[in-house]
Amino acid sequence: MGVQQRNRVSVGGTGPATLVFAHGFGCDQSMWRFMAPAFEGRFRTVRFDLTGSGQSDLTSYDPVKYASLDGHADDLVEIVDAFAQGPVIFVGHLVSAMVGVLADLRAPGRFAAHVMVAPSPCYVNDGDYVGGFTRADIDSLLETLESNYLGWSSTMAPVIMGAAGQPELGAELTNSFCRTDPDIAKQFARVTFLSDCRDQLPRLQTPTLILQCTDDLIAPTVVGEFMQRTLPHATLALIENTGHCPHMSAPTASSAAMEAFLASLGY
Repeated sequence: MGVQQRNRVSVGGTGPATLVFAHGFGCDQSMWRFMAPAFEGRFRTVRFDLTGSGQSDLTSYDPVKYASLDGHADDLVEIVDAFAQGPVIFVGHLVSAMVGVLADLRAPGRFAAHVMVAPSPCYVNDGDYVGGFTRADIDSLLETLESNYLGWSSTMAPVIMGAAGQPELGAELTNSFCRTDPDIAKQFARVTFLSDCRDQLPRLQTPTLILQCTDDLIAPTVVGEFMQRTLPHATLALIENTGHCPHMSAPTASSAAMEAFLASLGY
């Protein structure tokens, strides 16, 4: 099966460099509709659905391959090779930011920059490291998800979205969660919330922008600060916003921070 069909790859815009947008857990490429079009006058853009999410080909989902983030990183390298032109700036939301790190380390020099939207290299507190959750918190979350996925989705999606003044966004994320195949979602949630990419961060030599919300229950600002200290070439931009999806609830501020970062790199 071709990469385009597997990941429902969408290409737009035109320009000498390519922006590749990757969504987070429970989402799909439509979540970038508030930001991606603003860049299509100057950049080629590539959007896609992670295998197992959105309108990707579910028959391509292999529980063994996607038992870790490595499977998605391999897919990303294939997508970049097939559809990107010129320098590649990878824009990853949530867990996809870490997929981008792993893909970059697999293909040194293929990525010119990263924009990480509400990223976290590890959600579990560990010694002096604050990820936002205890292991017991994560185990409880995953147990609830396992026993009542639709109920978990209805409860968690509005919390993840935040944006109390934009309830339609919380409803959209809830519907997106509920459309996802429950068995795939359960595995992806386990992979997402139990992954630990902290040891990979110092290896990433690519310029990186970290976009973090000032009030994010899932990835608190201390996580962004840790990443800024740990990544060799990182800039941290705090978006005055509540929630975990600033590209949807605060797209203007997110785009402005991204534009400033791209300008600093000469794009």
